[in-house]
Amino acid sequence: MNCIKELLAARKLPELLEFADGTKVTADRWEERRLEMLDILRREEYGYAPPAPAYVRSEVIQAPKADYANKATVSYLNLTVPTDKGEFTFPIAQVVPTKRPESGKVPTFVLINFRPELPDKYFPVEDIVDAGCAVIRIYYNDVAFDGQDNFAGGIASHFDRSKYTWGKIGMWAWAASRAFDYLESVDWADLSRVAVIGHSRLGKTALWCAANDTRFAMACVNNSGCSGDAITRDKKGERVAQITKNFPFWFCDNYRKYCNNEYGMPFEQHFLVACVCPRKVAIGCALDDEWADPESQYLSACAASPAWELVGKTGIIHPDRLPVPGDFFHSGDVAYHLRAGAHFLSTEDWRHYLTLI
Repeated sequence: MNCIKELLAARKLPELLEFADGTKVTADRWEERRLEMLDILRREEYGYAPPAPAYVRSEVIQAPKADYANKATVSYLNLTVPTDKGEFTFPIAQVVPTKRPESGKVPTFVLINFRPELPDKYFPVEDIVDAGCAVIRIYYNDVAFDGQDNFAGGIASHFDRSKYTWGKIGMWAWAASRAFDYLESVDWADLSRVAVIGHSRLGKTALWCAANDTRFAMACVNNSGCSGDAITRDKKGERVAQITKNFPFWFCDNYRKYCNNEYGMPFEQHFLVACVCPRKVAIGCALDDEWADPESQYLSACAASPAWELVGKTGIIHPDRLPVPGDFFHSGDVAYHLRAGAHFLSTEDWRHYLTLI
């Protein structure tokens, strides 16, 4: 019995390695297919975002200070970017380990977080710097308010919605890419080892960010579930009807037409996971997080993996069964772990991601 193959077949997923016109995708045309899928996802789910700005200007607002037993230097900066309606500024926090390799460059996480505090329950600073990694933290509400404001505030107010249809997920993702722009100006970041990380709705954001911005070496996608890394067809818990009713502002308007009509979608979330190929994706799940549905997240990782195999990389390496708590499948370029417990970005999750960067 081929357990995973049968479970995937039952979901009747749209073909990953087939162009919209039915042509089979070959290795030399993978990038063309990746861009086609991104355009589908922009049009139908997340919306179209503005292009990268002409510049990102940084300004120190709190000078670097040694902290965490002098194991890290912490500073606060403003990032300013040009927009269609003047400049927009948002703050970031920067944590850089004091001890660095001879090159002076360290792997770095761009963390999109729910709170501005440092440290935070989702942000175990000492574990991260002890692993030799730096972090740029963005507080998501500094970019776009996570609520129904008719796109009148934050970065949303700086662009014409008749031109750009992006929802808040797209706005937070765009800001994470501006953090990478900033990293290109510093001397301590290993630009070949920068990961974007987020939890829940911000896990969706991290995945969307890495799909669009190929500079990121890895997306760490924690408990992202519906409209993130989980297959939507026959998913347990949250689905398109619930998420677009409660959080319509995360997406473009087109997404609502798939309420109770997931089988009518010309895409599925394994398209999004595959759009990170050939770079790494690390998917973190929790047993009790039924709203996200760890099984559908796992099946999405499996369904996306042929993209990596097509281009000579390795997708998820796993046994032919559903995962159990404590499982972590980290050998391939698509990684997955399932821990006990509930919806949370825990130190246990971070420790998995720290081994993969």
